[in-house]
Amino acid sequence: MNSKTLFRPLAILLLAVAPMVTSCSIDDNNTAQNGNSIADLAASTPELSTLSTALNRAGLTGTLDGEGSFTVFAPTNQAFENYLQQNEYTSIEQVPVAALKELLLNHVVSGTMASSSLQTGYVKTMGKGSASSTNTLSMFINTSNGVVLNGGTANGGATVTGADVMASNGVVHVVNSVIGLPTVVNHAIANPDFSILVQALTREDQPDFVGILSGSQNAPFTVFAPTNNAFSSLLQELGLSGLADVPQATLENTLKYHVVTVQNVLAASLTDNMSVPTFEGGSFTVNLEGGASITDANGRVASIVATDVQASNGVVHAINKVILPAM
Repeated sequence: MNSKTLFRPLAILLLAVAPMVTSCSIDDNNTAQNGNSIADLAASTPELSTLSTALNRAGLTGTLDGEGSFTVFAPTNQAFENYLQQNEYTSIEQVPVAALKELLLNHVVSGTMASSSLQTGYVKTMGKGSASSTNTLSMFINTSNGVVLNGGTANGGATVTGADVMASNGVVHVVNSVIGLPTVVNHAIANPDFSILVQALTREDQPDFVGILSGSQNAPFTVFAPTNNAFSSLLQELGLSGLADVPQATLENTLKYHVVTVQNVLAASLTDNMSVPTFEGGSFTVNLEGGASITDANGRVASIVATDVQASNGVVHAINKVILPAM
């Protein structure tokens, strides 16, 4: 399965062009600005001056000034000011260079993606977290109501407030927040088709799964994440009317059974008949013949329908059935 054509819930929607941020001094025709590169545009746009400073500090100005084709989701000065306050920095110069570089690269996608080509689903940024040295971070784009990245500001993401500022080497979309490096929890929250999984993880009688899966202890995590349809099918299978009817211990052990700790297991690392130990203590078996799938401890089979959604502290693979530990 190709990580660039990852799981796209329901219909694919085209991005509606949002109005440009009025304080940005960019021509309304959104054509390439006199041959200016993306770095040039950031340097010459008052509302992107902090971004320009950050690119210089991180050593990325040359990258976005040179040849190539890039899509940059560009945070405004106010977005950077909010980020600095939230992280107790007084200026961009206080942000460690290595961390700043990956943060900025998490706003950059290879290739020119104008608004007409953006779709609901995953794209790969050029940033890397600590979980993988090879698989770059994923970004979830939701175009169902405007353009929301990684679930919006409340989830460490952002919303596009200005689109299609064309440069000689790509395109800039202005955003209202600095996009943080997403955890596996951020990715679950961002994708609407994991909403029942999020409800399960956050049910009041459960352990602090959000804290566990957002942290570094026992990381990196590999999460095999059931879709909403997978949970609906499970409730039908068990004869239950809703998630609230699942007993506490059953739900806890089931959720832990979908998590592998201290490993960032990418799709390319899966092998046929591979036994995978889980956070719950039991194991399941991966099968590759006829398409990647999982056989749980009860002989039930779930297909892996999306792979390699990379987070800063782990990786997510989507599955179409809830797998169950030994009863």
